[in-house]
Amino acid sequence: MDTKDISGTADIEAEDRWAPLAKKHWAKPVKTRKVKNEVIKTELWDVLDQGNFEYRSLLILESLQLLENYLWPGYDDNSTNHHVLLIAIISTVKNREKLPVWDAFSNNPDRFSSMFRRTLSMCLDISLSTAVRTHLLSFLIGAFQSLDNGLVRKECAPLVSISIWQNLASESIREGHLERYTQLKKAWRASSKRYESAEAEVQARLRFERAWLFSMVLDFIGRLQVKGSENLVYCERFLEFLTDLESQLPTRRYVNTLLKDLNLLAVIRLSPMFNHQDNGLFRDLFVLFRHFVNFSIDDSTGIQFSRSQSYERHSEDLARLQRTALKHFKSKLTLLALANYGSIDQRSELEGHLSPLTETELSELCALLGFRTSYPSTAEVFVDHDLLMEVLVSAHERRKTFQETVRDLSTLPTEATLYEPTLLRNETYNGSRSLAIPKINLQYLSVGDFLWRAFILNRCESFFEVKRDVEEVIKRLQPRTGDSGSHTQFSGFSKMAIPITKPAIIEVAAPKVGMDQPAFVRAEIILDTHRLAESVRREWESLRPEDTVYLLAVQPLEDRNSLTNGHSRGIGPQNSGLQHLRTAEIVQLLDDSGRSIREMPRDQANGYTPRQRLRRMLVNIDAAQFKLDTERKAQGQKDIYESINLIVRRRGRENNYSRILKTIQDLATSDVPIPSWLQDVFLGYGDPAGATYTQLPNRLKRVDFRDTFLDWQHLVDSLPGKTIEAATEGNIAEGLPPPYILETNVAPVAQETRPSKKRRRGDVEPSQQLSTTVKVSTYQPPNTGPYPGDAPKLNKIRFTPVQTEAIISGTQLGLTVIVGPPAHSNQALNQLFQKIISLDIDERHLLRLGHGEEDLESDANFGKYGRVESFLDNRARYLAEVDRLAVGLNAPGAHSSSCETAGYFNSVYVRPAWVKYWDAVSESSNSSDYISAFPFYDYFADAPQPLFPSTSPLEKIIEIAKGCERHIDRIFTELEDIRPFEILRTQKDKTNYLMIKEARIIAMTSTHAAMRRREMADLGFHYENVIMEEAAQITEIENFVPLALQNPKEGELPLQRIILLGDHLQNSPIVQNLAFGPFANLEQSLFLRLVRLGVPTIELDRQGRARPSIAELYSWRYKKLDNLPNVLTEPEYMHANPGFRHEYQFIEVPNYKGVGESQPSPHFLQNLGEAEYAVAIYQYMRLLGYPASKISILATYAGQRALIRDVLGHRCARNRLFGLPRIVTTVDKYQGEQNDYVILSLTRTNRVGYLRDIRRLTVALSRARLGLYVLGRREVFESCHELKEAFIRLLSDRSDKLSLVTNELYGSCTRLVGDEVKHTEMTGVEHLGQYVYEMTKAKIEASKAGGQPLAIEASEDVYMEGDEEDEGGSYGNGDMAEAEPDKSEAIS
Repeated sequence: MDTKDISGTADIEAEDRWAPLAKKHWAKPVKTRKVKNEVIKTELWDVLDQGNFEYRSLLILESLQLLENYLWPGYDDNSTNHHVLLIAIISTVKNREKLPVWDAFSNNPDRFSSMFRRTLSMCLDISLSTAVRTHLLSFLIGAFQSLDNGLVRKECAPLVSISIWQNLASESIREGHLERYTQLKKAWRASSKRYESAEAEVQARLRFERAWLFSMVLDFIGRLQVKGSENLVYCERFLEFLTDLESQLPTRRYVNTLLKDLNLLAVIRLSPMFNHQDNGLFRDLFVLFRHFVNFSIDDSTGIQFSRSQSYERHSEDLARLQRTALKHFKSKLTLLALANYGSIDQRSELEGHLSPLTETELSELCALLGFRTSYPSTAEVFVDHDLLMEVLVSAHERRKTFQETVRDLSTLPTEATLYEPTLLRNETYNGSRSLAIPKINLQYLSVGDFLWRAFILNRCESFFEVKRDVEEVIKRLQPRTGDSGSHTQFSGFSKMAIPITKPAIIEVAAPKVGMDQPAFVRAEIILDTHRLAESVRREWESLRPEDTVYLLAVQPLEDRNSLTNGHSRGIGPQNSGLQHLRTAEIVQLLDDSGRSIREMPRDQANGYTPRQRLRRMLVNIDAAQFKLDTERKAQGQKDIYESINLIVRRRGRENNYSRILKTIQDLATSDVPIPSWLQDVFLGYGDPAGATYTQLPNRLKRVDFRDTFLDWQHLVDSLPGKTIEAATEGNIAEGLPPPYILETNVAPVAQETRPSKKRRRGDVEPSQQLSTTVKVSTYQPPNTGPYPGDAPKLNKIRFTPVQTEAIISGTQLGLTVIVGPPAHSNQALNQLFQKIISLDIDERHLLRLGHGEEDLESDANFGKYGRVESFLDNRARYLAEVDRLAVGLNAPGAHSSSCETAGYFNSVYVRPAWVKYWDAVSESSNSSDYISAFPFYDYFADAPQPLFPSTSPLEKIIEIAKGCERHIDRIFTELEDIRPFEILRTQKDKTNYLMIKEARIIAMTSTHAAMRRREMADLGFHYENVIMEEAAQITEIENFVPLALQNPKEGELPLQRIILLGDHLQNSPIVQNLAFGPFANLEQSLFLRLVRLGVPTIELDRQGRARPSIAELYSWRYKKLDNLPNVLTEPEYMHANPGFRHEYQFIEVPNYKGVGESQPSPHFLQNLGEAEYAVAIYQYMRLLGYPASKISILATYAGQRALIRDVLGHRCARNRLFGLPRIVTTVDKYQGEQNDYVILSLTRTNRVGYLRDIRRLTVALSRARLGLYVLGRREVFESCHELKEAFIRLLSDRSDKLSLVTNELYGSCTRLVGDEVKHTEMTGVEHLGQYVYEMTKAKIEASKAGGQPLAIEASEDVYMEGDEEDEGGSYGNGDMAEAEPDKSEAIS
């Protein structure tokens, strides 16, 4: 099947072919759809078959809603096979495009069951072509990846049930498997009883179910002997299918036993298909399949075997082999029987020991060991000497564990690893073939299995990005042969690279104990930076220790045309000019005098910084690779380091991968557990609600909610459906004053008993109704001191019932998953941290790790070093208070010289004074006694007076005195906490102590957590609670690492609470490699997987960011999304947008100069008409006085973003009337951000493209608070099935021509949204352009006449996101504009 997709003429021609057919037969809605078989066969199937099922045609048919409007409504039991095949093929297209597949079938489960059964039957139909059966197999792969859907699960589960053991080689073998566990016997008996008691028709269906997979495998075995490209593709797909079955426990449990019984690994390994030299992908798929078949897990219980248990099982197999050999083949296998395990578990040794046996003897040995030695005649399996030998050897040879596999893979790239065939196949993935990479799906075999998959996929993704960046740098540098012909010169320029001479190896450290590679290899590199622009030089000088750089040996290409779009046409590094690549880690960057750059003072005179010529960079080269290079050199090969002539850097955020990969590698090779209460839910098994607090046995019964509830009515409103009781007697109608302590009791509701009824498969056990009673008590908060600053900061937000539910769940132990509407920010971590700062939490317990600390809008420094300085500042302040206390108590001495002397002062003077005071008044009931005896009047002289109001009752006086005592105690408690910072000498020790002992709330990104995981765990860092904001926007491994930043305590991680906040209805994590999103599903977050598994979620149901009318554009995506009061009452939401009739509008943009969308380079989509229109709207808004900082321009493609920037650069950048908008970026990069006004360019005019993913459109429509103006082609988007609901609301009854209102200016408009007003419609971009031109001309003339300068905000208020100024150097002309292909669009 051709899967190449190039938008343009071919798309238009295909649409011209299929669109009339759709219009004639299924475009119009009808009550009952009648399908004509001649249409199915002649006009659809035959045309597609002649075109080899061209993917472009299938995609257009899918977008024309062939499945939803014609194939499925017209399906019944009498439908033709071609009808069923088309349903399966179009469903596969939807699955590949990440569109909802199974929703279309949900309206009729019985019809779906019939269709699915027919699909299964056709998979075994040998009369169908191999290509057609490959399509059916792809459909089944999609089905088995969607077991979270009950409709699909019901059809798939019987195919992999215990009944397939009916096909095992013998009854004795089956009995041997059943004897392992009692539950297996029970399951087998239940299966047999069901078959025996069934009617003939049901028995036939059950026989088909238990024989289907067996028949498919036998057919596959037969195909292994057949040549042909179509057959190869089918076998690759089938291996993918079997691998998917093996990689999830519910489908693996019985399948693995059957496949092992068939000796499938041995059969494949000896097949002609496996051994053909051109079938590299098939061999790689076999390796992946073998990994899962042999994965060290108990298939029945799901328990992963430890390394020692795996070796014990391996040893038991060898012992059984030896016993059998000694008993039955003593004369020929005595040496085998007496050898130690280590000498016989290698393939070559085993083959040598078994070679004396004849074919008959090998067959007998296999039978004695329980291996199958005969196959059905239809299998075409020839059981000969080679196969029997392979069966025995493959079953008894020692295999690497997944931990050993991960350990042996390098986290640092070389030219060899960057250009591995597997990686290159991933890079060119187009969906037509399988890939030999693991998939992220619903379930994992174990935590180790998850980490292994994550490591493999993230390593491939990281190396792909490195390869792409390195090739781009080489392309820009334009290497050529020097004048002498002996060296390489660079005629181009890239600010990410500097030509160098060979690095000097200055130290090779001796290996550490137990290692065979150097501890480190230190090299010195000389950088000539004097010709670089100042900004580029500073970027190089800002490199930090532990940053990664790349040392390249580059030679010129003989044919410069071998590079296209920054990527090589060939499959080797030489096709890009790259000969060698080595990775190094920076140790230090020095100037030409040997001083550290980071410590060097900035010598400036009148703003001039003297430019220095050379920089010395000390780096540690990849030690493992250096050892291999040294060994090759000793064997006579060339010294690679002699040819290195270029150093390359990458941007910091992109270059953290090696430390992140190292963290995943460490986690995969060490048995780090996850909390036992979370494990089953994380792996995807058991009760999805099993980790929520309502299901955990250690649920907290009594919780102090402090200032969560503002009053009694707020409490009652926040707990709907619950019975609320006051713990104290009184009038419950009046309620109790806050704060509240809630004690929850849950009891089952008595229900009428019913006769027991036998449950059937698929039936859901009815849930038990529960009654919740909340007993409420209150207390008087303690007086914290007489100063205003002593008073706690109280919550003033009246939380909604759903917000309260989230707070209660998060307070309890267990897992909490909160789905939030579009109201978050990419700076969510800092915003969350700033809100925490404003709460009643002592700042000394707050810590912000990572570079984001500089972006905090706070005067205080919450980084590690800033917090240490804060402690020392507090020390001086508190010691000054000690001085004041000493004066007040008339205590001579240097009590404030240190925290230690302050502690002595407290114990000698302060505490005795309090004891004496309380003893003196202990028996008094007279307020005056408490007031007169108070010993600290002098100290509290600066507190609000009078300290003790004369009219206060005795209880109040006592509480004031206790508050004063608490204030003073807090001084000495703080000093005691600060004391270690006096003792610790180094800054590192102080920061480590701060993080381990003092910090209570630590904020960091998941990337920082992954980079510093080992360091934090080694420090003894422990925590009980994790809160992840934007959890749906990061990959699953990024979700996992923050859960494992500590070492276990007594074999268990001490995590008690995990709170995930996010929105899976918006964009998923961004994955660069085209293969890893659609095929491997790497873009799936833990958040989304938990939602798919059915883990209970709390869905926030109020939004307070956007106008209600704008929120309606996306609120339909959520179960019940309403508005908070602020968006209904605040003036900015009620008033109309000045100059616009509508607060949001879809604007039709026709072809501009006869052209709609264009594609100047592959996947670089642009639309000049929409770019001009977007800039014209921006100019119009600026002329009305809209601040540039409140306007964002978004595009759906990187090419359109670049074009809009170009237009802005020509029309606005240097014009003081306009300037630049706040940001110009893509929708994907703007997720989590917001602005008051958004101009959105949809770009496409031929077809919808990747916006068919409704998550992306949800992001696009939810970025604006007050105004949204969408530019697009109505006929393209309005007819899209997935976007229908959004565009019904977006178009509503409004014109699709931009409607403008005259005589209104920003800041002075009093018109309300919805008010009728006279308006002018723009007929197109030319009309709007002329309108803006005349406005601009009038404003300039008015300004000249009035003598007023043209105003614009300060430049720091506006910027262009992602812009990178081209910095020229002596060896180049400047970086070219980046062409970012859209990753999703590139595979369509």
